[in-house]
Amino acid sequence: MRDDENWRRFEQLAMPHLDAAYNLARWLTHNDHDAQDVVQEALLRAMRYINGLRGDGARAWLLQIVRHTCYSWLKENRPLEKVVLDDFDDARQDIAAPSADEPPAIAMRKADKEQINAAIANLPVPYREVLVLRELEDLSYADIARIAEIPVGTVMSRLSRARGLMRTALTPTTRSTLRTVPRTTQGGGNS
Repeated sequence: MRDDENWRRFEQLAMPHLDAAYNLARWLTHNDHDAQDVVQEALLRAMRYINGLRGDGARAWLLQIVRHTCYSWLKENRPLEKVVLDDFDDARQDIAAPSADEPPAIAMRKADKEQINAAIANLPVPYREVLVLRELEDLSYADIARIAEIPVGTVMSRLSRARGLMRTALTPTTRSTLRTVPRTTQGGGNS
């Protein structure tokens, strides 16, 4: 194909998925600027290999390129970070209290959203990856398996584990109310 035909095909097939590409890169890098760099590099790679795209799986194809680019970028730019497969880091991000001038309903929605985002951000990368692709990008298990290069069963397992970790992170901790128990004295007398 000629370059202008490749460009038109790229615009038609890959560019509609730019938001999904950025969303995935943002969740994996935890940084807007880094995500932009990753997506830019991924788009260059995608453009270079547009002829390799067959069928109608452009979204999964592009997200797979974004994922690979992201991991390469992380390895090069953040070599001390490790990808944890099964351990859960209990470190939580502090969430600022809503300002006093916000209406309570808006403040509650904002706090809920921040709590959900913090819970997703605290997931181990493989769990975060499948959760973002399934719940935020609404991809099928088969597409996620293709993107992450793992079996569908592993997608289901990681997704289940991610949902469980999210449930735990978002469940309010309640303290049981202690009540005073009257003391009785031996011998049946009143105190």
